[in-house]
Amino acid sequence: MKGDVKSTDLSWISKIQVNHPAVLRRAEQIQARRTVKKEWQAAWLLKAVTFIDLTTLSGDDTSSNIQRLCYKAKYPIREDLLKALNMHDKGITTAAVCVYPARVCDAVKALQAAGCAIPVASVATGFPAGQTHLKTRLEEIRLAVEDGAAEIDVVINRSLVLTGRWEALYDEIRQFRKACGEAHLKTILATGELGSLTNVYKASMIAMMAGSDFIKTSTGKETVNATFPVAIVMLRAIRDFFWKTGNKIGFKPAGGIRSAKDSLAWLSLVKEELGDEWLKPELFRIGASTLLSDIERQIYHHVTGRYAAYHDLPMS
Repeated sequence: MKGDVKSTDLSWISKIQVNHPAVLRRAEQIQARRTVKKEWQAAWLLKAVTFIDLTTLSGDDTSSNIQRLCYKAKYPIREDLLKALNMHDKGITTAAVCVYPARVCDAVKALQAAGCAIPVASVATGFPAGQTHLKTRLEEIRLAVEDGAAEIDVVINRSLVLTGRWEALYDEIRQFRKACGEAHLKTILATGELGSLTNVYKASMIAMMAGSDFIKTSTGKETVNATFPVAIVMLRAIRDFFWKTGNKIGFKPAGGIRSAKDSLAWLSLVKEELGDEWLKPELFRIGASTLLSDIERQIYHHVTGRYAAYHDLPMS
């Protein structure tokens, strides 16, 4: 990657090219490998739980299912299973809960009632399309923060990427950053709608330069969500940005990550590309709604030697 990281000069962005075949080869290599040896899987799956942003983003969300979500975030794995693994006193929770802006108050109240310090993340800026007026998008951030959201998952305006308007994209994300105040800014690139891996790299760099704490693959509402080729490009961008600035930016894949096996593959990818120092909730999250259920099923199997019946595990 050429050019200095400067907020005043983005001309170097247009010169970037990603080697598409090389990225695909790397993705195939990683996916062909067994990720974690069987005897270590339970430990890695419990680690994966601590990276999950437990998410509900449905049109029929109500205060009662937000309460259930928050309870599951605090108690993600059944107590007796944790005791069998001698992990019951380790305070294992999910990293955050993620909801729509109108549900932030419900989530904050539910977590406070449970005596729990898990942060609430809110999507914002016209999620998932990002096609509302900028003034409205900024107000949505401010209202979510006022209601108690500690993290804001914003969506970018994809049209700015597709038309190469990098300064305008930078300026919008800078305004998102300012509207967040003390809240963490997670910037969703909606990579399935950016047209090319080169655009994914460029958008990643712009988002980090503009002050994002995390870059996130997808809203989960696109036809193509978190994929390994896209992740490799984003992780390499994070690494390049760290080398240039010394700043560590977090990574959040989201959309389509449903199985325990998937979660282990994502942990392995981040470990290989960025190292162990990125394997902590401050720098790595997984956006998911159904993943936790499968992880709990696999841990149940690890402990008991059989798979759980539907009624054996509490619903989130």
